[in-house]
Formats: sequence, structure tokens, C-alpha cells
Amino acid sequence: MGSSSGKQVKANIFAAGAVIWRRPPDSPHGVEVALIHRPKYDDWSFPKGKLDPGETSVVAAVREVREETGFEIRLGRYLRAETYPIPGHRKLKRVEYWAAQITEGHFRANDEVDELRWLTPEHAADQLSYPMDRKILRRFLAMDPDTDTLLLVRHAKAGSRKRYRGDDAERPLDAEGTRQAEALVAQLRAFDATEVSAADRVRCVRTVEPLAESLATPVHLEPALTEESYTADPAVGRERMLEIASRNGVQVVCSQGGVIPDLMQWWADRDGLVLPPARNRKASTWVLSLREGRLVAADHLDSPLPRN
Repeated sequence: MGSSSGKQVKANIFAAGAVIWRRPPDSPHGVEVALIHRPKYDDWSFPKGKLDPGETSVVAAVREVREETGFEIRLGRYLRAETYPIPGHRKLKRVEYWAAQITEGHFRANDEVDELRWLTPEHAADQLSYPMDRKILRRFLAMDPDTDTLLLVRHAKAGSRKRYRGDDAERPLDAEGTRQAEALVAQLRAFDATEVSAADRVRCVRTVEPLAESLATPVHLEPALTEESYTADPAVGRERMLEIASRNGVQVVCSQGGVIPDLMQWWADRDGLVLPPARNRKASTWVLSLREGRLVAADHLDSPLPRN
């Protein structure tokens, strides 16, 4: 996964986890975070675990939280990655973390975790066993975690434009693009995607069709977000994106490589945000966090396909 830092770290072991948060029942503006106790190590930490073969960090974070706590979660803002040596081994472990909220479930003690505590950030900082986890907590506290999420996807691979003999608007996904589209389902559902839109191009629609089918929702066509329309009148495309972002739920929008970089830079400049490095590859995703309509964080996922 491409993280906010854009820095590639040579690690041998990859893992993912989450800072799960909630509003306390007696304090609607306060925050509590969940810490877990692992009897094997007698430590207190955030839920996390190693990626399974064929997983991305995003999917692994959701699975590990489910296995260690019993909770189904909705990922939000990307926090950071921590890389550290494994004692007694010549290996480095890299763990990616997200902020997350519970969508359903209740805590169940299991072989790995025997206790879960909801704590204020101050008490959590004292309870955490490792300095690295305190860094994660500080990043979590750097802004209010209660944000809205929009997922902006570049369409998956669709073969060569020069070699396609038909109308380019009808150019379909190729075999790898189809794999990317299928992999996007779990990746985007990890953020609790609810509604799906796409630029009015076959390759954009096909990229998010598997997701829409899994959600039993239609793909809404957005002509203003095609490369041709956006180039002719960027203001119309930008305004349309803001309208979509104002809707309830987690919106997924699929567009093209000639739209997304300019749109993202305009949005970031408007709201005073510095974007992380991004290569804008096919099937990559911008995870956008908004608060009261303002873009407060933007994180980039290079690919829905696993590194292994």
C-alpha cells in the first residue's frame, strides 16, 4: 500500500491494525479508544496482526480487528506506519494503522485477547505497553476523528487506447483490470462504501460494477467527470464532486487519469491541505476525509492487489 508518507521501507513482515474509537455515553464530544490485552505477551496495545497471503493492509486491518475483538469496523483516516526490528530475528516488521469505528458486533475473549478496555486518550497513553503505540495515538489525536469519507478511484486497466478499434468511450477492462475491479470490492467495503458513481465511460463503470453488485446498488453515471468534459470545463466537474461529497454515506467515485490529479490538487489548494505523493496508477484510490465539507486528510492506496 502507498501510505501518506510516500516512503518505501524495506520490511520482511507486514501487518495492519486500527485505533478503534467511540464517543463515551456520558460525553458526546469526548473520545475513547479501545486497547486489547494479549496474555501471551502480557501487553496492552491496539488490535493488529500480520497480513495473510493475498491480502492488502486495508483488508488485513479489518480482518485482524474482527478476529481479535469480534467487532466489524469501518476504516477512516490513515494514521501512520511503524517499522521496527523483531527481537531475536534479523527481520523488520511494518504495521499500518487506521482510525476506525465499530459498525456491529461485541467483544469476545479469545485465544489471543482476553480483555478489552475503553479508555480516554490520557489513560490509554499510560496503559499502552509500547512507545510506538503512543506515536500512533498522538497521530490519531492530531485531528477530530469524526470525519466523512469519500473514495475517489482511478479506473482499472483497460488495455491500449491505440489498439482499441472501437469508440474509446466503450473500451472495456482487460484481464488485469477485471482482477483489479474484483479486488476493489473488499478494499472499498473496508471503508463501509454505500453509494457508487462513475464517469460515463465503460472502463470506469466496469471498475466499480463488482462493488455496486455486492452492495445491491446502481452505478450512477457522471458525465461531468469524464476527461473530455472535465478538460472543457473543470469548474463543472469540481462542483459536481463537491455535490457528491455532500451526500450522506460513504461515496465511491470512479474517474480517469486526466481528471483525478488536477481535481485533487484544486481541492487540496482550496482547503489548505498538502497532498502526499501519489503515482495515480490504474485502480488506485484516494481516501478522502472531510469535516463539515472541508478536506482535512487525503491518503492514497496504490493498488487493490496484494504485494504478495
